[in-house]
Amino acid sequence: MKIRTLVFLPMLVIVALFTGMVLAATTSETPATQAKKKRKKKTPPKTTVTVYSGKAVSTKVVPRSVRTVSTTTILPKTTTRRRRPVYSQWDEPTYADSTVGDNVDGEDLEVRRAAVEALGPLNGSVVVTDPGTGRILAMVNQKLALGNGYSPCSTVKIPVAFAALSEGIIDKNTILRGSRKVPAAIVDHGHSKMNLTEALAKSSNQYFASLGEQLGYEKVSYYAHLFGLGEKTGLDIPGEHPGYFPPEPPKNGGMGMLTSFGEEISLTPLQLAAIMGSIANGGTLYYLQHPRSQEDVTNFVPRVKRKLDIESQIPEVRPGMRGAVEYGTARRIFALTEDQIMGKTGTCSDRRTHLGWFGSFGEINEKKVVVTVLLTGGKPCVGPAAAAVAGAVYKRLSEQNFFSAKNTMTPAAFVFQSNSAHPAIGN
Repeated sequence: MKIRTLVFLPMLVIVALFTGMVLAATTSETPATQAKKKRKKKTPPKTTVTVYSGKAVSTKVVPRSVRTVSTTTILPKTTTRRRRPVYSQWDEPTYADSTVGDNVDGEDLEVRRAAVEALGPLNGSVVVTDPGTGRILAMVNQKLALGNGYSPCSTVKIPVAFAALSEGIIDKNTILRGSRKVPAAIVDHGHSKMNLTEALAKSSNQYFASLGEQLGYEKVSYYAHLFGLGEKTGLDIPGEHPGYFPPEPPKNGGMGMLTSFGEEISLTPLQLAAIMGSIANGGTLYYLQHPRSQEDVTNFVPRVKRKLDIESQIPEVRPGMRGAVEYGTARRIFALTEDQIMGKTGTCSDRRTHLGWFGSFGEINEKKVVVTVLLTGGKPCVGPAAAAVAGAVYKRLSEQNFFSAKNTMTPAAFVFQSNSAHPAIGN
């Protein structure tokens, strides 16, 4: 038994040594072998992406493991800022087609063409009348001309001037100091001392505010109504509104604001045309009539509304109205024509609408015509711009020989001769 044990012991030792050598060979490797195996490791997959930097565009290869988006394109950063909404402080547009809806069948089409071309793309109304009869020769933008009206702005100074002259408060040479009681908003810098002619020409608010204080509300209201404020001017004109005159001095600025800006008054272009017509003809306030057919033109009969006792005051007012055209607020006209034109501008805001007024009459070759303009919209709508429109009307009428011969062309005759629609009719 001992002999058999001694035989197997060497064999077990040999097997154990061989097994240990095999295990050592499988678990220990040389550094070179390990480095070779590392080089054989599989690299992670990569992808190509587009990169934007400002206006430059480039491509770049990156491992998929670092991608943070599911697409292969990195979108550029937008630098466009969100636009802020633009709000206008004005309710009315400055530019519009002012001929829409007008009835022109009884109008003088030569006069209408001159008015429409002079107004151009501006949003407004042009009214041209014959001061000797009260006939409306052309009324562009009839909706505006016949509507509720707007603040008269400085055109209110014309009836105020006649009131002050009639009451003996001033004559055309009276020098007035601006009242210290008037609101600061109507104080004119450099206009504190002047006479009536200069005050009308330069439209001095302070001068006419002072007249309002001296006249008082009752007298101002009396003369304003004599000139037709607060009542319809036309005779049976469909859609006409009477405007408005306040029953008491306005809360904002009192009499000073009433007689310098026309605070709380609503004036229509027809009313201003009637006032200008009464000055042009020597004191007759006609009903304005708007013929709507050739039959109306044929059967036209002037109708007197009332006689105004202003004949002796007209020579006191005319120099200031002429001065406005020659060197004052309406001097843009003088660059267009040197014809004898008298007028008064007005500029202010009313109900979020900027206004430009101009009431005028011209005496050319012993023929008289009244041109009234109202512009509505934004800042471009001012009295001097309205005066320029009126000046263009006078100039075009002169070029058409309107003042040198009696106009006899009827709408029907014009269409027959031209065999085309009149460009001034509008749609």
